[in-house]
Amino acid sequence: MKYFLSGDSLADASADAVVGFVFEEPNSAAAELWDALTGGLAGELFARGEFKGKLHSTARIHRPAGMQAGQLLLIGCGPQEKFSSVLLRECAGVAGRALRASGARSAAIQARGEDAVRAVVEGFSAALYEPDCYKTGSERSSPTLESATVLAPSAQRGALERAVAAAEGQRFARELANEPGNILPPRVLAERASAMAAQAGLACEILDEGRIRELKMGALLGVAQGSAEPPAIVVLRYRPRGTQDAGGVHLGLVGKAVTFDTGGISIKPSAEMDRMKYDMAGGAAVIGAMQAIAALRPPAPVTAVIPSVENMPGGGAQRPGDVVTTMSGKTVEVLNTDAEGRLILADALTYAQRQGCTHLVDAATLTGAVVVALGYENSGVFTNDAAWQERLLQAAAAAGEKMWPMPLDDAYAALLESPIADMANVGPRWGGAVTAAAFLKHFAAPLPWVHLDIAGTAWYEEQKPYAAKGPSGVGVRTLVALALNAAQPS
Repeated sequence: MKYFLSGDSLADASADAVVGFVFEEPNSAAAELWDALTGGLAGELFARGEFKGKLHSTARIHRPAGMQAGQLLLIGCGPQEKFSSVLLRECAGVAGRALRASGARSAAIQARGEDAVRAVVEGFSAALYEPDCYKTGSERSSPTLESATVLAPSAQRGALERAVAAAEGQRFARELANEPGNILPPRVLAERASAMAAQAGLACEILDEGRIRELKMGALLGVAQGSAEPPAIVVLRYRPRGTQDAGGVHLGLVGKAVTFDTGGISIKPSAEMDRMKYDMAGGAAVIGAMQAIAALRPPAPVTAVIPSVENMPGGGAQRPGDVVTTMSGKTVEVLNTDAEGRLILADALTYAQRQGCTHLVDAATLTGAVVVALGYENSGVFTNDAAWQERLLQAAAAAGEKMWPMPLDDAYAALLESPIADMANVGPRWGGAVTAAAFLKHFAAPLPWVHLDIAGTAWYEEQKPYAAKGPSGVGVRTLVALALNAAQPS
């Protein structure tokens, strides 16, 4: 899919289809504009009640009298007072889904301002992804769209390039998260990340099992020991050119990549266990973000650490009650082998610190408890530094990704006490997302750190009007926005 920028007017755009956004209010400026461009046909749709501008609704007008385009696709945006960048991305996605198999080969979308340009490109691109890569013959979708032109001033070219890079990174993350566990074990994930790094111009180092043992990452090795597939840690390094002022910031991104999670000896129920191929979505988001960061070249250095294992109940699997020693030297009593993500992240956070990172963010499909708390709408955000969390939330808002801050006071850490080790890997049932974050906090200190629990947002449970069912690629755009602005003063 190719994206272009053009100063053409809506009337002169020569694409097969022009996309128009319309609010519920029939007398809005947008509604009047489309009515004028269609010789009154858009107004008639409103008058007859065929199209009311409700959120995610669509209407088509073929051969509109006042336009060069073959068709006008109207997208309902709901009430204007409730409209946001999140909804603009969704509405652009609705357009993408409607056009992807319609026979149209080109589309044009008007956008006003940098934020709007990024929103329409990112939303439109996300809608074109389908998870059907292993279907054969006619069962596999075959979209006809080849290009999209954003109607905006030439000054918005930078916004377009940023959006395309973020969208491509998000797509790569979704492709990785969609791969079955038998096709993408840790070693293959490492190969895919390494190939991307070579193409993007990133430095890449793969830590194999031998090197991981040398580094004394006992928590990660404990999780991996039940699988025939060896663990791997992907380390991606971006360094800015020349003498850009990074303000002393060295951003560390850490992503959980459990390529398949059975729960180990504390085995999961069989229902929907197949979805546990997505337990590496945090790692995929970090890899996708690094691809975009390499293209956009922010001023601050970024180091990404992606610990990857398979959590299996093999004969050598760790047992509930085992004690492991982390890279930091702290000991952990493993009460539940299905709380494995925090174990591999503990060693990865320590490693990121030792690479010279000054600020940390981790992304992980960590707990079902965060879904109980926030449902499938918001990612949970936890921190040990309010100012750093605010930077992250600002990046999320700019990227159009919904995230919600959660508590993390010292009382939660007390729930992880162990009589035999420095801490247990789980606490009591209630507040499980918070105690998981409290566990990670031990290994992030003393650096400013934010933890993103994306267990509820990394997978669309059902097809959306703006996206296919399956991996969402959540986190990529936020991490990219954060990297681009990490060196700016608070």
